[in-house]
Amino acid sequence: MRVNKLVAISFAIIWSGNVLSQQIDQAYNQKIKEFTTDTRFLPKLVLDLPDHPTVPSPLKHFGHIIGAEGQLHRTEQIYGYYKKLAETSPSVHIQQMGQSEEGRRFFLVVIADPNSIEKLDHYKAQTARLADPRKTSPEQADAILADAKPIYYVSGGMHATEMGSPEMLMELAYRLAVSNAPEIKQIRENVITVINPVMEPDGWDRQVDWYYRYTKGRPIFDDGFPRSAPYWAKYVFHDNNRDGLQISQEITKSIFKGFFEFHPTVMLDLHESVPLLYISTGTGPYNHFVDPITQSEWQIMANHDIAEVAAQGLPGAFTWAFYDGWWPGYGIWVANNHNSNGRFYETYGNAGADTYLRDYSNARFAGDLASSKEWYRPDPATPLVNWSFRNNINYTQTGVIASLSYAANNGAMLLRNFYKKGFNSLEKGRAEGPKAFTIAKQQRDPAMAAYLAGQLMAQGIEVHENENQFVVLTEQPYRNLAVSLLTPQSYPKDAKFPPYDAIAWTLPNLYGVEVASKDSLDLDVNSLRLLQNAPVYQGKTLGQGNQWVLKYNAQNSVLSALFALKASNKNAEIWVLPSQTFAGQDTLTGGTLVLRKTNADQVGAVAKEFGLDFESSNHNFQASELQPVKLPRVAIYHTWFNTQDEGWSRFTFDTRKIPYTSIDKDDLKAGNLRGKFDVILIPRVNGNAKRFIHGVDKKFGPMPYTKTDQFPSHGFPDSTPDMTGGPGFIGIDNLRKFVEEGGLLITLENSSTILAEAGLIPELTPVATPTLFHPGSIVRAKARKSDHPVLFGFPEHFDLFRGNGPLLQADKYNRDLMLVQYGDKPLKDEIPYDGKIMGMPEPAKKKEEAKKEEKSQPYVVAGMVRNEQEIIGHGSVFHVPVGNGSVLAFTFDPLHRFLNQHEAPMVWNALMHWDRLKR
Repeated sequence: MRVNKLVAISFAIIWSGNVLSQQIDQAYNQKIKEFTTDTRFLPKLVLDLPDHPTVPSPLKHFGHIIGAEGQLHRTEQIYGYYKKLAETSPSVHIQQMGQSEEGRRFFLVVIADPNSIEKLDHYKAQTARLADPRKTSPEQADAILADAKPIYYVSGGMHATEMGSPEMLMELAYRLAVSNAPEIKQIRENVITVINPVMEPDGWDRQVDWYYRYTKGRPIFDDGFPRSAPYWAKYVFHDNNRDGLQISQEITKSIFKGFFEFHPTVMLDLHESVPLLYISTGTGPYNHFVDPITQSEWQIMANHDIAEVAAQGLPGAFTWAFYDGWWPGYGIWVANNHNSNGRFYETYGNAGADTYLRDYSNARFAGDLASSKEWYRPDPATPLVNWSFRNNINYTQTGVIASLSYAANNGAMLLRNFYKKGFNSLEKGRAEGPKAFTIAKQQRDPAMAAYLAGQLMAQGIEVHENENQFVVLTEQPYRNLAVSLLTPQSYPKDAKFPPYDAIAWTLPNLYGVEVASKDSLDLDVNSLRLLQNAPVYQGKTLGQGNQWVLKYNAQNSVLSALFALKASNKNAEIWVLPSQTFAGQDTLTGGTLVLRKTNADQVGAVAKEFGLDFESSNHNFQASELQPVKLPRVAIYHTWFNTQDEGWSRFTFDTRKIPYTSIDKDDLKAGNLRGKFDVILIPRVNGNAKRFIHGVDKKFGPMPYTKTDQFPSHGFPDSTPDMTGGPGFIGIDNLRKFVEEGGLLITLENSSTILAEAGLIPELTPVATPTLFHPGSIVRAKARKSDHPVLFGFPEHFDLFRGNGPLLQADKYNRDLMLVQYGDKPLKDEIPYDGKIMGMPEPAKKKEEAKKEEKSQPYVVAGMVRNEQEIIGHGSVFHVPVGNGSVLAFTFDPLHRFLNQHEAPMVWNALMHWDRLKR
């Protein structure tokens, strides 16, 4: 919403200087004091909110102040207020930035002096020019710096239970738009502030409904009652801040869209988790591919903000001791990955708008008590605080104004640094290796090779192509990010503090794509074409006929294509070769698919859509060489206490167009599972067998999660008349019956341990690994049964992504249950005894075995593992027959965050061959 130029000029004249006298809103101030629990939590800067005659304050608009006890606003109310600001103030502009999975809108709100709002496109163009040093010389950059303004992006509401920032930002926006306080006026004139008011609108509305439905007015904070709605977005819960590499969720796409439109100099994301205000720098180790300038900016800006907060008299602010600065996949790291500056705050939140006595006396960060006085926490608060919603608002607003003030006073330096970081990345591409990365188009899964190229492009990395390969030239502004994504990570083994998240993200290994690193250019650069759109591999059909062969390499989209084929032609027959077969001159490996009773048009359609190559064949396969593929009826189970990884599983299935039914505890208790489903997938869940069986404490029930007129955002993506309780022992027994009656149960990571402990797969026992430290890393695995259907298309050795999850093992006499192991060395009890045996001739060591030992490869491919000897040789995938069915137990998550896509085909294999895994 732009005001026209004449109106803008008129407003500017009226608002300039002291023509418009500013009356302080004493009623608003009084309410701030009323809802703040201690004068130490009340900074003076929040007590000068103007009472503007034409621009409504939150009090005038809503009838209560921001941070009022018991008051929250849904997204349309929040957006409505910003629209009112834009209508009444020439300093405010609002624009839509896409829609969520459920159709709620993303907005950005821009605040600056009226002249900057009028010239917003100009200022965006200036930062875009600074972003690419190939187009802007240092001399040109100097001229731009004289005419550019820093763009400061502030976002809130990524995590739905962290409820202070979306409310606070409305008050901040009003203050920035109308206040003539010197500090605020300086910000408005020298900085373009971009506000993302509610980053996750679906989750926000669900959580607001949850607050009003369940948690408002509860007298004790830590009473065991769930403080969060079971779902936030349609798919992803807290991991919506772990999607910065995949860019798979709409929230992430909106963040990236905003970055590449505005090229903000700084991005500040507002969170809530720790007392009382944390300002990010992190303990390190820092990501190796973040420019040292950015690392220094983190320190300078954090210390500036700490000093400003201290100057306001607020206790409990700290830096350094929380988080590390390594993992590049957070949403706000779009800034750090692209030569900008990404940072965040954490404040103390109550998951609502109530006041609670909060006890953090035992909380520790970097080994120190959170209430201790340290060099990084100069003014600690007391270990217990009576903490209100308004306290939270005061703290966050004080910090953000301090940071905006820093940008207002140091804008030229921030902009110069922004340009210099891109320049440094470009120069590294010129002066250092690698000079290029090449991705051959013809690979075991060519669709994934094209997908990798597209993912790099989504990150703003330039990708070229010729007939045979995609090429990433490193002489470009985002060279550092390209190298980070395409080469293995090496996390320091001696790091003092544990990592905050996963520590490896090498995309070629995660996608199963071969990428070559080139230290010199051995190709004709002038012959390369710059890709403008993400490439998509379109599969081909060769020949004509009614029998089609797909040579199988565990391509990611095969199962999807089979479902699509059956949807278009229910009479189509799908057959599989269970073992190596010779067809004329061709040697077809186990897993090769044969399609019959279909035609070239139908096969061509799925080939094109799913990136698969089919060949017509006249070979007369013998009946004994083929087995029918019966596509399964699939269910994905979710609990009501943790939906994080179940959401990723659903997203993966939906993206791959694999049909499924979502089920919960009531479905398990109802029984007759085998009559409804062939396969049940239980994704990773949080907790142990006790929690899985009993679920949310029934003392809180009944707790409906249903859509009502009063709570319209509930009941999606699933609903229940009562969230409390779990499947109970009846549900566990019904799961057992499902498997015994011929079903396939697939368990991922700790759900495998849960069902082992629950007695469903007693052949597997948890393994104690007291010294193993295995943060999310890419490691080497070995197939122990390469001819098993679950491993069709996989080589003997391949990569897996694994974090600090539980381990399982079978007794030695049951080791044939193990399909895949970690590492390529056996367990100690599997190493053949090669010493002298009394009463028998002394054995000679076989040369083949010695040679095999010499070829053993390192376990860690990317990342870091401490005391890896505790895991090498243990099982990563088990197949356990139970009655007429099977349990396929993974001790890692092959559907982790839609990231380790190289591993997902093991799940797709299991679904394709669900009814003959035991054969």
